Amino acid sequence: MIPLRDSARSRRFPVVNVALIAVNVAVFLYEMTLSTRQVDALFRAFGLVPARFGAAGVYSFLPLLTSQFLHGGPLHVGANMLYLWVFGDNVEDRMGHLRYLVFYLLLGTISGLTHVMFNLRSRVPTVGASGAVAGILGAYFLMFPRSRVVALVPLVFFWSVTEVPAVVFLLFWFVLQLASGVASAGAAQVGSGVAWWAHIGGFAAGAALVGLFRPKRRWPY
Repeated sequence: MIPLRDSARSRRFPVVNVALIAVNVAVFLYEMTLSTRQVDALFRAFGLVPARFGAAGVYSFLPLLTSQFLHGGPLHVGANMLYLWVFGDNVEDRMGHLRYLVFYLLLGTISGLTHVMFNLRSRVPTVGASGAVAGILGAYFLMFPRSRVVALVPLVFFWSVTEVPAVVFLLFWFVLQLASGVASAGAAQVGSGVAWWAHIGGFAAGAALVGLFRPKRRWPY
């Protein structure tokens, strides 16, 4: 299912969410100006390589941040930014701009560490905002349980635009990631191509930490 929009409405402009999308797109446009060899070198320098993690001391943690802003292709960056556009603005609206930025980067870091843990011997550079975006989905899952998502749903011979409860849409997404992660367990040590466990770890972290970043309600006397 491809999300098009949700029913929740933001009260203020999502400055940070739009900025994150702009930075990701700008970095990808820069990647497109490079040769294949240069892109490969960029990914190996700033992507997350599990087998190298910890070997360079404190500098080993830098790719946990930089890898979040690199993408492997138009579909990769397009899908991540679409999900961030649909779900991120509402989470930012509830948390506030600064909290949301810290939350997003923290989720990307936790998802990266989850990927490293399940792919310790992999020398394949991992890039993408998928883990951080998955965390935003996990937060949205708990923050907007009554929201609905207008999605493009593939049927047998055509696509249909359908309104789906957000909890159903996101639960289906998470179960799909979990099933794919378990199925790829045998190939985890050499790298399976998609960082399923980064998605799983990000979603779980988003759901677990959202309470710490959501401002407490102030009740009147």
